[in-house]
Amino acid sequence: MENVITQGLAWHLVAQEKDIPEDGGACIKINNEQIAVFNFSSRGEWYAAQNMCPHKMQMVLSRGMIGDKAGDPKVACPFHKKTYSLKTGKNLNGDDYCIKIYPIRVELGNVFVGITS
Repeated sequence: MENVITQGLAWHLVAQEKDIPEDGGACIKINNEQIAVFNFSSRGEWYAAQNMCPHKMQMVLSRGMIGDKAGDPKVACPFHKKTYSLKTGKNLNGDDYCIKIYPIRVELGNVFVGITS
């Protein structure tokens, strides 16, 4: 896959837009990191976050349910329903742990995730 470095980010081509389910997610791997990519098609938005749920250290967030809380897009862990903001990574249940968020962009049907270089 393609890798382009701009402004301190290495942009990785991770998928075609059609490869990520509408209003769902998929797991991609960049180097040794599992990243959940979300196509929030009902909002016309895309998000990328770590795939590991920090609650029980399971690689499952790409299969979580997406929705929103007071307009804030979120993902819920499919096992224990802990929820995280897809904009900030903040835990929306009031717990201390949060998730890492990655920059994402879609151009001409290609999905790119930015990793700090």
